[in-house]
Amino acid sequence: MLAKKYRLSKKKDFQNIFKRGKSFKEGCIFLKAAANNIRFSRFGFVVSNKISKKSVERHKIKRRLNEIIRFKMPLIRKGYDMVIIAGPEIKNKDYRELEEIIKKLLITAKLLNP
Repeated sequence: MLAKKYRLSKKKDFQNIFKRGKSFKEGCIFLKAAANNIRFSRFGFVVSNKISKKSVERHKIKRRLNEIIRFKMPLIRKGYDMVIIAGPEIKNKDYRELEEIIKKLLITAKLLNP
């Protein structure tokens, strides 16, 4: 799990990103990113009830996304707030597929250092 300082938790932070952030899409995952004025990047994850009515399945998806980001954290550019939003087809993807999608997404958004 990401350390607490790398997680978005306040409703105001999410609203700010949705209002002024840029959007990117790759496969079944959407990314909203906005610059922040701090020296590290923070992440939030959104998996809606439309994906699954069972909270166990939604939390499993969040944990997978969280782990992928945690491993990629040293490569991600600093100074951004990002919200990763799961699309409906995410239930059919395994860990490796999600990892590849997120990598492509971060490259498209120019948020991954070489």
